[in-house]
Amino acid sequence: MADEAVCVGPAPTSKSYLNMDAIMEAIKKTRAQAVHPGYGFLSENKEFSRRLASEDVAFIGPDMHAIQAMGDKIESKLLAKNAKVNTIPGYDGVVKDADEAVRIAREIGYPVMIKASAGGGGKGMRIAWDDEETREGFRFSSQEAASSFGDDRLLIEKFIDNPRHIEIQVLGDKHGNALWLNERECSIQRRNQKVIEEAPSTFLDPETRRAMGEQALALARAVKYSSAGTVEFLVDSKKNFYFLEMNTRLQVEHPITECITSLDLVQEMIRVAKGYPLRHKQSDIPINGWALECRVYAEDPYKSFGLPSIGRLSHYKEPLHVPKVRVDSGVQQGSEISIYYDPMISKLITYGSNRAEALQRMEEALDNYVIRGVAHNIALLREVITHPRFIQGDINTKFLHEVYPEGFKGHKLTDSEKRELLVVAASLYVAVQHRSQRFLGAPRVSVAQPDGSKWELSVQLGGSTHSVIALRQGSTFLVEVDGIKLSVTSEWNLASPLLSVDVDGVQRTVQCLTRDASGNFSIQFLGTV
Repeated sequence: MADEAVCVGPAPTSKSYLNMDAIMEAIKKTRAQAVHPGYGFLSENKEFSRRLASEDVAFIGPDMHAIQAMGDKIESKLLAKNAKVNTIPGYDGVVKDADEAVRIAREIGYPVMIKASAGGGGKGMRIAWDDEETREGFRFSSQEAASSFGDDRLLIEKFIDNPRHIEIQVLGDKHGNALWLNERECSIQRRNQKVIEEAPSTFLDPETRRAMGEQALALARAVKYSSAGTVEFLVDSKKNFYFLEMNTRLQVEHPITECITSLDLVQEMIRVAKGYPLRHKQSDIPINGWALECRVYAEDPYKSFGLPSIGRLSHYKEPLHVPKVRVDSGVQQGSEISIYYDPMISKLITYGSNRAEALQRMEEALDNYVIRGVAHNIALLREVITHPRFIQGDINTKFLHEVYPEGFKGHKLTDSEKRELLVVAASLYVAVQHRSQRFLGAPRVSVAQPDGSKWELSVQLGGSTHSVIALRQGSTFLVEVDGIKLSVTSEWNLASPLLSVDVDGVQRTVQCLTRDASGNFSIQFLGTV
């Protein structure tokens, strides 16, 4: 979508996106007046901000002081305490060694969280339930922190069991004005990384929302924060909330806030960086409707809820024909998912006038999202958003492990869903046989029988074989499976990977992934292949 693109080096990030010299050269070459740093890489790097300032180039983000103060978890926690922000009980200094870690953990009381002072993205974090795990956690966390951030300093705080992860979006300008733009619920996580987010949260009442918003603003004002930023909180079952950290950048999940407030956060960041005051007052900030975001990853969800998958996108089609769907992506058909970057394919966002509508649209969007060539997590995303606990809003950061203690196994078909899949598969098979009769308008020799004739089929699903009788009448099939008769209607556009079918009044979107020479199908149904 850019008017101009500049290559900043080879694929490894240390030689390109983290290479400040290469990026500064690109800035000079293009005569750029400002830099928006995005979500990662140098977006929270005070040295990069300093180098831009020395070249009189605007950094579209907060100033160096705010980045420094909030980027250091120890300093940010002290600032939060001074700003009267609720903080998790813990040790405010740097932990020197494993013995001191054990002493501090005993004073706080188990369980404790050991985490990198300069950390983020779930790296350098360990939960310890006893002295042995504290020693082990100290060793592993310090090693991971040193390799990921070049800073092995650690802090220890009380671990809040079964919490929700809820964050407040803030926006400030260079004139002392600041707003809180409601919350985002980010509790569905794996390996301390977010998978599904929504705005607003089902859990917060207006009083708690306001209290969290005001504390988030108190912290932002304490560092004279200007730009978009996010204050993250842990919230327990009693709606007590505790400051976790502040991200001094745009968040990956910012689109859901844009949906419910009608504010363009990137535009606001650019305006603030230019020196303009905010155009809105706190009373102008609404909660209009409901928005959800699913992070679509090139991952195998059947392995630890998602291990990265690499490869080329042989077929790729975003569900933009579904109403009120937004897809933020940086890929297209033919793109390669490589080992060098985060395996996220896109952010899939849906919006509705209420939560039920947003969820229904997300389900439809996931069913209509075509991704081939790499493993992806759509099956897991679909299962989560349709799970009774998620629908009721009964979630916490342990949701995936509580709901799938043995790991994710895919969708478990009910008896009625099995029948639906069997009749769709049988109808699809017969439709293909009828299609094979004609080639460029000329008849071909085929096993297909004329319209109105009866097909007796044997369909294998899982480990069981089913007898299916199918009768075609134009675009409708009358199918009997296990003694139950159902009608299946579709346009049977076999050139498309997406098929919209009506099974006795129930609308389904199925994807036909592959068909071999023997007529065997691989079908994606209810998110699972």
